[in-house]
Amino acid sequence: MIDFSTLDTSRLTLREILESDAECLLQIHGDREHMRWFGSDPIPDLDGAQKLIATFASWRKEPVSGARWAMELKDRPGLIGTCGLFRWNRNWRSCVVGYEIAPAHQGHGYAKEALEAIIAWGFREVQLNRIEAQVHPDNAPSLALLAKLGFVQEGHQREAGYWAGRHHDLLQYALLKA
Repeated sequence: MIDFSTLDTSRLTLREILESDAECLLQIHGDREHMRWFGSDPIPDLDGAQKLIATFASWRKEPVSGARWAMELKDRPGLIGTCGLFRWNRNWRSCVVGYEIAPAHQGHGYAKEALEAIIAWGFREVQLNRIEAQVHPDNAPSLALLAKLGFVQEGHQREAGYWAGRHHDLLQYALLKA
């Protein structure tokens, strides 16, 4: 199992997601409108949130899976979103980034600040060379965030995702260490 690395930024603590975060996670992942871009259906209840937390924790038990951090404001404890690196391919030194943040905390630069920290950690600690992202073409805020972070669009994946009862196209982005 990989030890969990807590990361600090100027305004955030990025820490392990705990069972005590289930209610906050449900508020984010249970909101159908907010989760329309996430790539999975909303979780229905507190049990679903607890299972999601267990899934995130299990990633560290596997040799090539990933890590997911809780985003927490330094001056106000409580999960406001999550971000992570997953689908690690250690032979290729690559992974995929994922993130979401509660609607009340969007537009303040928290996601950018958190992603800068985990990306730097991935390049430094896991010796990643490439970090990928798949984003729905209509998710303008996420596309803008990836551009600010230096990600480059590499392609358009037709019907690559399936959630909310239908297939969705995704745009492929990547950031290289160089």
